[in-house]
Amino acid sequence: MALAGSGALLRQCPLLLPQNREGSVYEGFVTAQDRDFHIRILLPSDFQLKNARLQCSWRLKKILHGYHQIVKQRLQHCSDLVSFMVELKTILEAALKNAPELHAPPPPEYYSYLVRDIETLGWNKVAYVDTALNTIKLKGEDSCGRQHLITLKLNAKYPAEPPDCFVDFPVEFAISWIPQSSLIDVYSQFLAALESLKEFWNAMDEIDEKTWVLEPENPTRSATMRRIAIGNNVSINLEVDPRHPTTLPECYFLGADHVINPLRTKLNNNMHLWDPEITLLQNLKEVLETDFPSRAVLEKADFTMDCGICYAYRLDGAVPDQICGDFRCGQPFHQACLFEWLQGLPSSRQSFNVIFGECPYCNKPISVKMSMKKL
Repeated sequence: MALAGSGALLRQCPLLLPQNREGSVYEGFVTAQDRDFHIRILLPSDFQLKNARLQCSWRLKKILHGYHQIVKQRLQHCSDLVSFMVELKTILEAALKNAPELHAPPPPEYYSYLVRDIETLGWNKVAYVDTALNTIKLKGEDSCGRQHLITLKLNAKYPAEPPDCFVDFPVEFAISWIPQSSLIDVYSQFLAALESLKEFWNAMDEIDEKTWVLEPENPTRSATMRRIAIGNNVSINLEVDPRHPTTLPECYFLGADHVINPLRTKLNNNMHLWDPEITLLQNLKEVLETDFPSRAVLEKADFTMDCGICYAYRLDGAVPDQICGDFRCGQPFHQACLFEWLQGLPSSRQSFNVIFGECPYCNKPISVKMSMKKL
């Protein structure tokens, strides 16, 4: 079952964003009647919507109470994520109309509690507050001087019920809350979470500052993946564990076989040399027995060759990651471009989601595997 394109989803739900490269986790807000509701969608490995899991904020759960069967039915029958989100927004609109008490203005105590909490916390920590005092953004700094934001969406029963919290973290952020809790408690838990992720961000910042990162183009604080240039049309894809950032990450090499096979061999042979006491980048250099291209000497353009089919570097956010294996050619292609090109050749043959054919440039054998979400 094909998932809809990211562009269509962005138009329908601009506040719902993918949280990983595979597009199996989406998190953000769904909007109905000018109100935003926090939601997280977890897709299975086969991207079948009927097996997807929804994680809703307590407020959204309350509004959709009694509509669970309808939501489940829509998951079973919608063809892609975009159509499901359209259906979900329709269901949410109907649920909001049938719950007029949700539109009641907060009691005066709500504002007095909230203003008291902000004054205790300090207005200098407030980055944004809307006119209705329903949405507040607080800024915090970790011990390394990095700035972070936490968005709080409150309801009329605050502080008896907790706010929804939205942060740019690589792990789930769940707050502990009792009726006597306040913004100060949320902020303290936010700062503690920042410190717990300090080593992860230190590792990622070092990679961003000292190597040429090809993907993601503008990494967020929640991004655990980096694709780093090693040489011309050769790169390594890292997936770093945010809870254990100094351990060996998941590694995947991209490039022609005659170039990446020696790198795989070095990784396997030197894995025992990995030292959690030194930085992630230094470990990579020693285990792979290589220096990554310096940002001070080379430009990113030296590693960003355009696709040999569409003549562009980025295509729907993807960069060329399929390389002709012939060392005299080495032409890069987008996965989708090469797959479509080979499909159009009568001499190509396909086995499941892998298609075999000839390189458009040198006519040497080449194959490409299309990910299931593109089929």
